[in-house]
Amino acid sequence: MLIYNAEIHTMDSPGVIEKGWIEIQDGKITDIGSGIPNLIPEDNIDAQGGLLLPGFIDAHTHLGIIEDGLDFEGDDCNESTDPFTPQMRAIDGINPFDRCFEEARMRGITAVASSPGSANACGGEICAIKTDGRRIDDMLIRTCGIKFAMGENPKNVYNGKDEAPITRMAITATIREGLYKARRYVHDMDSYYSDSENYDPPEYDIKCEALMPLLDRKVKAFFHCHRADDICTAMRIAKEFSLDPVIIHGTEGYKIADILAAENVPVICGPLICDRCKPEMKGLELENAAVLSKNRVKLAICTDHTVIPIQYLPLSAQAAVKGGLAQDEALRAVTIAPAEILGIDDATGSVTIGKDADLQIYKKGENPLDLMTEPQLVMINGRICRKEM
Repeated sequence: MLIYNAEIHTMDSPGVIEKGWIEIQDGKITDIGSGIPNLIPEDNIDAQGGLLLPGFIDAHTHLGIIEDGLDFEGDDCNESTDPFTPQMRAIDGINPFDRCFEEARMRGITAVASSPGSANACGGEICAIKTDGRRIDDMLIRTCGIKFAMGENPKNVYNGKDEAPITRMAITATIREGLYKARRYVHDMDSYYSDSENYDPPEYDIKCEALMPLLDRKVKAFFHCHRADDICTAMRIAKEFSLDPVIIHGTEGYKIADILAAENVPVICGPLICDRCKPEMKGLELENAAVLSKNRVKLAICTDHTVIPIQYLPLSAQAAVKGGLAQDEALRAVTIAPAEILGIDDATGSVTIGKDADLQIYKKGENPLDLMTEPQLVMINGRICRKEM
């Protein structure tokens, strides 16, 4: 398949390619060029001078794990019977037939991170998935990290149960205890593997097993934090255990943007088009993303679906532009930046040879982040999911 006569915004080193073309085979981008290709196959698409860019990526959602229009029956996001549940896997709770997957595809969102919730100090394993498919195993890109939560959410949930943790001290202690146990478990496993005659393997512990890739820095530690002090606590824990941290929400990130930059900690910023619905969000400011970007903090923008419906991810990025974020940075914050933060940039996030053909096309002159704009074409893994051209 060939797409030609397009203004390609690669989100990669080539930048913008005027009158460009893309060759696609077996779901992958196999070649990119400019001008008129020598041979135009029968299965071609004339972009008619339109804007072609990679599919949008939402780096923090609960897509499919909190189903649309359902209450308890369709909410599999929080196993709030235990404040520390790293063994929970989002992939086991996602329903790919939730209609919001289609709403995502129709607005050019081709990949998301779907996460356990923030009721627990540790909620479980986050997965990055494509938005097209019927079986979650086939939609999975990879697992990308473990979800932790600081502050108000665990406090409220467990205060209501009259159980620990009900303070920020206890939340942090719960996380620290779990990580220390996992670190000791790893040490005991290493001792056994290196000298099985003198050491026995530790008794199987599913929580410690789930945290082993995190301690090895094979996956990242995603911390739900709104307040600046909670963000600093998350960074303190990450340093203590040599974790690779990511801040989700970062509502008061603008208060410590220089610190985040110095520590090289990325922020998944959002939701943006919402009210200050709880005390820890009282510092919500639309300028947050712009301040973070100006301080060179790696930035993605998210909806936190179902908080903001998934199809409003582009509008959320445009809201950040209203708050002072540069337009090109807003596009990066919903394409290549979330891919890099999630560790899936080898597969998607830019128009690059060898990556998955996750693409979208807009009419010439349209702003892909505008509320009234819809993509003419959406493609995931080379499969056309929407075509109106």
